[in-house]
This record gives sequence, structure tokens and C-alpha cells, in this order.
Amino acid sequence: MLKIGVDPRTGEAFLQAGPAAPPASLKRAVAPAPARPLWEPRTEERPYAFLPEVPLPEKNRWGEKIDLVERTEGRASLRPSLHINDNPTPGRNPHRGKQHGFYFTADNCIGCHACEAACSEKNENPPHLAFRSVGYLEGGSWPDFKRLNISMACNHCDDPVCLKGCPTRAYTKHAEYGAVLQDPDTCFGCGYCTWVCPYNAPQLDPVKGQVSKCNMCVDRLEVGLKPACVAACVGNALDFGVIETVPENREQARIDLPGFPSPEITHPNIRFQQIRELPDELKRTDSMPVKYRRDESGGYRPAVDPKTGHERQWNLRRLSSRENPLVLFTLTAQMAAGAFALAFLGAALGPALGMAGFAEFARSPAYLLLAAIAFASVCFGLFMSTMHLGKPRRFYRGFNNLRHSPVSREGLGIALFIAGLGAHLVFTLPQQGWLQHALASALGFALPGSWQALAAAGAAAAGTVAVVAAAAGLYYMVRCYRIPARPFWNHWQVGAAFGGSTLALGALLAAAVMLPTLAGPARAPVAMVCAALLLAGVLVEAIGLVAHARALARADHEGAASHYVQRTVFGHTYRARNVLLGVNALLALAALAGFASGAAWAPVALLLAGLLQVAASLVGRALFYVLVIPTTMPGAFFWKNKGFEEHARAIGLDLKPQVGVAPLRH
Repeated sequence: MLKIGVDPRTGEAFLQAGPAAPPASLKRAVAPAPARPLWEPRTEERPYAFLPEVPLPEKNRWGEKIDLVERTEGRASLRPSLHINDNPTPGRNPHRGKQHGFYFTADNCIGCHACEAACSEKNENPPHLAFRSVGYLEGGSWPDFKRLNISMACNHCDDPVCLKGCPTRAYTKHAEYGAVLQDPDTCFGCGYCTWVCPYNAPQLDPVKGQVSKCNMCVDRLEVGLKPACVAACVGNALDFGVIETVPENREQARIDLPGFPSPEITHPNIRFQQIRELPDELKRTDSMPVKYRRDESGGYRPAVDPKTGHERQWNLRRLSSRENPLVLFTLTAQMAAGAFALAFLGAALGPALGMAGFAEFARSPAYLLLAAIAFASVCFGLFMSTMHLGKPRRFYRGFNNLRHSPVSREGLGIALFIAGLGAHLVFTLPQQGWLQHALASALGFALPGSWQALAAAGAAAAGTVAVVAAAAGLYYMVRCYRIPARPFWNHWQVGAAFGGSTLALGALLAAAVMLPTLAGPARAPVAMVCAALLLAGVLVEAIGLVAHARALARADHEGAASHYVQRTVFGHTYRARNVLLGVNALLALAALAGFASGAAWAPVALLLAGLLQVAASLVGRALFYVLVIPTTMPGAFFWKNKGFEEHARAIGLDLKPQVGVAPLRH
């Protein structure tokens, strides 16, 4: 398999087959080994395996130059070689600086999977991974029954969202062939690229805890050969060459196909031909509740395929998923940010608003307790997020792509929140009267006034940094999920859900520490603020859910299928969460009125609302992850079929590697 090494003299990345090249000092001491060939063509290689010489267009259909040297002029330079197999000699392909791409003739594909086998053999993939896969759609009725086979791999897009989303910068789009290459050794296995890619091209290996993908067989391209999958195609369905060049005996170069996600997301470098008449409706043979209907323009749009009927179920066990660490991370980070912001800003602004209780609380030892709980909560959440990685020890690489990746920016915001909150705790200690009294009693030492003033300024500055960093972290946390390839998430309801949790859970944590501490007239205003924020958080989340459900009910994308699963497979669970939110709103409103009137039952109402809100938040966030249906390509009956994977894991078939379903160790 191709790997990416680093030139020790220039720091430049290059492709190689083995380990990274030794330092120059070692090269002087050891006789240089002869360079390995780029690729050894077979004797009597057949003509169809070689790249053809055809007239080349100047631009692609997106208006971008096909010559990548000209396209990147002023921003990047074409390296003289990819250093394939540690060989610095450039290949003999005269068009190596031009964007290449795949060409798929759907009418010719017979579903033999030879392209899958050739790709896996060349890249030495285990049975549970495939850089290229063949799925199919079916439609019509006998005797006019039609089946459409689709072979798909990485499309080496003009606008690769995997490159922008990857927090470790494991992806590079090269000027040679326009290949989007990924380095598994740099990857730490977060899987975010598998979320943002509409075509399911990056493959997360749960065994190794890293992602890998199609590398366009650039070693074969360097010697003028087509990729292995193309050379192995039995039906002459796959072809390859400079993009926008139509192969011989073809007449179309379409950018869409039934089951193919919108090319507007990434501008993929693949072209299609499909002339044979197809039915107005095509169904997937995998378990995904999606089918495709012909629209007025002749294209096909996703629609809901109610494969599991319309009966409502609970399926509480299926709420658990490999994203459980992210459920805990998002909720604890939002709770900690909301609680600390309320306490810190309340202490600063409360007296001016006639709420002296916040300032009184800030002078008490319980303020440190609240800040410490918030600190421990967000640290626990970040730890769980790190454990979600395939390679947790490489978590520090998550800051490598601050320029593009919302994951990197989210991580930086949360890390700065933790640092600011920790510094705030340290600077707050000298201001505590009980600590000064203890020092005076035990050591006869009193902190000078100048030290206390310096500590107060430091606490204010650190607290401000923590609040601002938390806001930035939460903003990019929302941006992480606004993904076109996952329509169920790509709605403003994500911001409403995360913002509502910040308000509601933060107010509950703050109330749990503040209210037992305060007494007298200072207590009621603080309690009313906490109850009001809880009510506001519940209402914000509820409004977002209502708008989300209405949008998905009339949508024509995979988000509508997610909503179908939400109302059927998890129908009772979904309804129970909604009922909990309604009860929480009523209890929060009652607590607010009770605190305003001095009723003795108001704390009980707030306590009940708090317990129910925690339950609703856990269920709602678990649903958030298990319901999402991505814009992936169709699978087959066994391969790339979530239903079959679940069945295999349930009965132990996943323990047999030849089945192609790996145990979930990631």
C-alpha cells in the first residue's frame, strides 16, 4: 500500500511504499540502495490497460482549469515527483499535471465485483475494507424488471470536503493527477472525514483505528497504466483518463446517476453514461429506507422507502452506539459552559441588575465548588471525546488543521475553556475569605492587598477568556454537524439543541450549587434566573425540534428517511422525549412562579424538572447520533449493508473475517 513519508531535508511529504526515508546523515554512511521502480507493468500488458492519447479540454464543467499547474500557480507549485516507492524520478506520463478522473458506464456494469477484488488485492486490504465497492438499485416489475449496478470509489474532488474537515491534515490534493491522497499514519481515527464525504470513500478501519482510501493508483499512472480497478473491469464499465474526455465508443459524460449524491457538494471528478431506460422508481437492496424517484427534469431524487412499516417501537437498546462518547462530551461541555458563564457573568453583572445574590455566591467557598465541578465535567467530556478516537494517544494532532477544520477549532475552543477555567480557579483562591482566615490562623500570614488585587484582576481575565473560549468552542461544535452529506444534521435545529442544552443543563448545575448556599432575600432572584434559563433552554430546543420535524416531513433527501426511522423504529422513544420536554417546560414555569411568590414547593418543582431534563437530554442526544442517514452510495445485499452488519454482529458472524464485518473495537 502506498504511504506518505517526509523528506528530512525539506520537510516535504511524498509517497512511498515502505517506511520513511532515513536522514541524510545516515544516507552518507550507508551505500544508497537502487531506487525501486515506480510500477512493474506485466509482460504483454493488454492495450486496454494503458491510458489513451486523446484531445484534452482546457476547463472542466465547473469552470476550473484542468491543468493543475496553471490552476495552482501563485498558490502552490508542482513538485517534480511524488517520490513513489522512494523513487525521485518522475514518471513518463505527459499529462501528470492534469486533473484525472473515473468514467463509469452504468449500462455495461454486470456486478461481477472484479474491480473491488483488483483494488483490494493491489492495496492489500483486509476483508472488511474496500476502497471501491459495487452496489445496486432495482425497479420495475416482471417482465420489465431493471437493475442498475454502481461501482464507486473516491472521486478525487475539486473541492474535497474530507481535506477541509480532517483535523490532522492527513489529506492532500496533489497537483499530480489531481489525486486526493490520505496518510493513514497521520490519521488518528476520529472518522470525521467519513461523515462529511457524500460518497463513503474514506474507510474507517475499527481494527487499526485509522482511515484509508483510494489513492488513484498513482504509481500505475506514472508509467501510463490505468488504475487496477479499471484494468480489471470485465464489462468495460470503468474507464479512466483526464477529466471531461469521453472514452471511445461513449456518447455521454453526465455528472449524475440514480443514487449518486448531489455533485454540487464537492465537484467530484467522475463522469457517467447511462442510456438504458430505467423505471420511474428505483429501490435500494440494502436496509436503508431510501428509494429514488424520477423528477420532472428526468433526474432522480431520494424519497422515503418504508421498509420496516409504520409501527412505533421503543428500541431503547439501539440508542447505544459507537458515538456514546460524543453524547457525553457534547452534553458535559455544554453543561459546564452554561453553569460557569451563569456564575461568572452573574457575579459581574448581578449587582447592577439588582441581583446581589450572584456576587454573594461568588465570595463563598461554594463558588469554587461550582467552578471545580464545571472544570471536572468538561475535562471528563474531553477525555471521552479522546477515547472515541481510533488512536487516542495522538489526540494532539487534532489541532493541525485550524485553517479549515471545525473539529480543530472546536477542540481548541474547549481546550482554551479548560485552561481559562483552571486559571480562574487558581486566581480565585486568594480572594476567598476563609482561605485568608485559615492562613492567618495557622501561619500568622496575611496576603498583602496588592496580591489580592492582582489575583482579582487575574481571575477576571481568566474567567473572561474561559467564557469567550467556551462560546467559540460551542459555535464550532455546531459547525461540526452542519454537514451537507448528513441532511438530518444540516439544519439550524442543531444550534437550537446545543444552545438549549447549554442553557438548561448549565442552569440546573448552577442551581444545584447556588441555591443551597444562599439564604434570605438574595436567594429568590438567583433561583428565578435559574428557573427562567431552564425554561428558555427547554423552549429553544422544543422550537428547534418542531421546525426540524416539519422541514423533514416535506424534504426530498435522506433526512426524510431519518425522520421516518425516528417516528417508527424509535417512535415511542421519540414521543417520550418530546413529552418529557413538555413536562419540563411546565415544571420550570411552575418553579419560576413559585420562586416569585415565595412558595415552599418551588425547589421541588425545579428538582423534578432537573431530573427529567437530564433524562430527556441523554435520550435526545443519543437519538441525534443513531438516527442520521448519510448520503452514501447504495450497497449490496451483504456488502455495505447496515442491516446485514447488525445481523452478523448479533449472531457472531462478525468473528469470521471472511464475512467482511469487523468487530466494533474502535
